[in-house]
Amino acid sequence: MGLPPRTAHHRELALHGTADLKACDKGITWVRQTLTDWNLLDRGQDALLVAAELLSNAAKHAGGIRSLTLTHHEGLLQITVTDPSPEPPRLRRHRPDSIGGHGVFLVDRLAQHWGTRPNGPGKTVWATVPLPP
Repeated sequence: MGLPPRTAHHRELALHGTADLKACDKGITWVRQTLTDWNLLDRGQDALLVAAELLSNAAKHAGGIRSLTLTHHEGLLQITVTDPSPEPPRLRRHRPDSIGGHGVFLVDRLAQHWGTRPNGPGKTVWATVPLPP
């Protein structure tokens, strides 16, 4: 995203590879509080959903959550989740009638951009979500 540090809001939460749903709850609570602190919660419901999906995917499919980062700048919120697995998430054919399996599809639909990058032996999954005015 290339944000100038002097004008961006940036926060990080270390979760140390936790692979249970308590880590997801902690991460979602932290995102909600951060958005509240930045006066963005009323505009950030899609971002909250994207963060929840990235966190649950890391906990369920990638061996745990190492860290969660939020960066806000000029109407965009970048969410990053780092996990210990090198395997990137895959956007599969969406089946609306299936139970589960909607996470990456939702991220793809709600984020302006998303992707992955290597991070040590694991990866970081990021999504940039526009915040309505």
